[in-house]
Amino acid sequence: MKITIKSFCLLFPLTFFTNISIAQIDLIYQEPPDEIRMLADTPPPPLVNLDDKAQWAVLLHRPAFKSIEQVAAKEYRLAGLRINPKNNGSSRSRFYNKITILNIKTGTENALKGLSEKPIISNFSWSPDFKKFAFTVSELNGIELWVADKETGEATRLTKPILNDVFNGNPYIWTPDSQLLLCKFTVENRGGLIPEDQAPTGPVVQENLGQKAPARTYQDLLKNKNDEKNFAFLTTSALKKVDLSGNISDFKDPEIFFTMSFSPDGKYLMISTVHNPFSYLVPYYRFPRKTVILDGNGNHVKKLYDSPLEEVRPKGFMATSQGPRNFGWRADKPATVYWVEALDHGNPAEEADYRDAVYTLDAPFNSEAREIAKLSQRFSFIQWGNANLAMVADYWWNTRNRKVYQINPDVPEIGLKLVFDINTEDLYRFPGSFAMERNKYGKYVLLESKNNRTLYMTGPGYSPEGNKPFVAAFDTKTGFSQHIWQAEGKKTYERIIDIINIAKGDILTSIESPTENPNYFIRNIFKNTDPKQITHFPNPYASLKGVAKEQIHYKRADGTDLNATLYLPAGYEKEKDGRLPVFMWAYPREYKDASFAGQVKDSPYRFIAISYGSPLFWVVRGYAVLDRTDFPVIGEGDAEPNDTFVEQLVENGRAAIGKLTEMGIADPGRIGIGGHSYGAFMTANLLAHSDLFAAGIARSGAYNRTLTPFGFQAEERTFWEAPDLYFKMSPFMHADKINEPFLMIHGTADNNSGTFPMQSERFYKAVKGHGGTVRLVMLPYESHGYAARESVMHMLWEMDNWLEKYVKNRKPVKDTKIDILNR
Repeated sequence: MKITIKSFCLLFPLTFFTNISIAQIDLIYQEPPDEIRMLADTPPPPLVNLDDKAQWAVLLHRPAFKSIEQVAAKEYRLAGLRINPKNNGSSRSRFYNKITILNIKTGTENALKGLSEKPIISNFSWSPDFKKFAFTVSELNGIELWVADKETGEATRLTKPILNDVFNGNPYIWTPDSQLLLCKFTVENRGGLIPEDQAPTGPVVQENLGQKAPARTYQDLLKNKNDEKNFAFLTTSALKKVDLSGNISDFKDPEIFFTMSFSPDGKYLMISTVHNPFSYLVPYYRFPRKTVILDGNGNHVKKLYDSPLEEVRPKGFMATSQGPRNFGWRADKPATVYWVEALDHGNPAEEADYRDAVYTLDAPFNSEAREIAKLSQRFSFIQWGNANLAMVADYWWNTRNRKVYQINPDVPEIGLKLVFDINTEDLYRFPGSFAMERNKYGKYVLLESKNNRTLYMTGPGYSPEGNKPFVAAFDTKTGFSQHIWQAEGKKTYERIIDIINIAKGDILTSIESPTENPNYFIRNIFKNTDPKQITHFPNPYASLKGVAKEQIHYKRADGTDLNATLYLPAGYEKEKDGRLPVFMWAYPREYKDASFAGQVKDSPYRFIAISYGSPLFWVVRGYAVLDRTDFPVIGEGDAEPNDTFVEQLVENGRAAIGKLTEMGIADPGRIGIGGHSYGAFMTANLLAHSDLFAAGIARSGAYNRTLTPFGFQAEERTFWEAPDLYFKMSPFMHADKINEPFLMIHGTADNNSGTFPMQSERFYKAVKGHGGTVRLVMLPYESHGYAARESVMHMLWEMDNWLEKYVKNRKPVKDTKIDILNR
């Protein structure tokens, strides 16, 4: 597809090519230099899905990109959804293009038979007995359901292209006996959509009668009655059962089916349906929703709750719905439903000893619900074990506190036993997560020892030396947890994927190093033997051989510990090659405790891999690249992090530059800064409030916080509560101070909350209006992240040209003893 400026919307100073100051010209998609293009075109490794006995693995292969034709296909943007109207699926979902089956014992890998040459595959799911697996294949006119046998490697199409997957990820579920699949079918003979350009029959009117209804900034909302009708048209489906021979039977008449799940014993089905009235202020997941229980024939058994439209919700991150929510099945019981209810009307500002309660109700669902836990903070999750054991957690964002409790769900009068009291910012003390196993119903429950006293946990093992994942045993009587295995973490990074058989000590891990790409292994944690390698994925990034990787540590002027990952070009010798241009990439994060801000968050022994948005492309162009650069924003005690947001950003940047300069790596006059989303916001603020960087690159950012007046990122205060803060943090308000070259890139269809494309368009005009060197590239049809190959290659071309012109080839700073802290 050849896109000219009429659709490409590329605005920039022509000084990029000539001496003319401002222009708008035709431009087709460009490609970056070969060394970047070849890296970008490399497809990611396949996803590995192991069966329950670790005998077979299904490998899902992914393409590197979509095409611009796929991204530009017609879509309806309704109530927070993006829908392909031709096939009734999500228009923005990622997909797989090949399936292979690996026999773990023999090591043979074969392609799944029966598929077309270039299938668009989604929604992979093992059957509960792990003998077969199902998936969907998207065609131009619909979505098909397929099933495959792991041993024969044969795939069979069960339906014509008729499934409805507008909610992206749940168009079918297996019955617990693995014999049937319950599917959402697009309604046949349903008529047609209302054209988006149809003449209106009247104005669109919204009204509020004195009720406070603050809401964050949402995208793709309904706008009129035609949108409402099209939303209902596209989301309505009928439930049908499909057997493994492709025989189809009716189960439930058409409604807007949102979620569905069978009880563990398979005798009941819980469904939730969305219904009118719809809203123009909030997305579909806050529309009215009815949750009911049906029997195995689709007959009504029990209405659990019909939640009202939720346009109004109290302010704050810990605000939630009034009434029952978080419905699910107890995994350890045949048919017991559970849910959560707020005890503080969902209002975090309301004084309350208890915030939430958890309730259960046993089949046949005609008795009173039973309260099994009352929580002092907001409900976070529950993990079922057996009749006498479950783990329930609560959380409070303002204090960053999470508590995990041990409960007896059948005898709740025993009360809650505190197991962990965690500050979620303190990674070094993170105890891990409880491991799960499949029970007789095929549902996941807590992994227990045979004596029912010991549970097992896995965790990333954060430490000052980097992550060292572990397996731990937790004693339910004493509450004591002890590591029974931990990765060495001295030369490699070994990540725990799953516990295969804890009694035998078999676990599935992925092992990698800076020079060896990740592959899967089966390790025995009780035997001193080498792990058995089960995949042999080749190194996809051979051109990065020789690139040096180092985790560096340094301090901010106020003493805050910081770290980052430094990459140096292959063959670089500091004494011989001198100081390098630097491309720094970062994303600011908020903390309430300075001592946690500089904790090491990753392993220094991870493989050097590249995704489309990575800054690492420029290490093959002769730059030092500083990635995952710590940019903490800290507010301790009564102070909030954003109270000194700008000042802390500048000090973070100053500290990083100072470290690189002190190491003799960086030419401090040739350092570029970049970021995506909130990192773009950071970049613009750094250019506006300092002269530390030679140039900046910002992708998919927001620059005027008055356009997100009811809060943004981790900021709970509204514009009217903190107008000076919103003004100070908005680089739009300081556009006249940006005197470094600034490249902005944005998708024209960005649907991320707050980062409207208008944010970049208006900021460009503001900087341009004050004579700044600025360039704006609007990528047609792209969302918050970029999916089309044409878009990504052009993005890389833009970034490369910008860095080459304004960073690498900027006149070097001759005085290498420059005191960067005083710049």
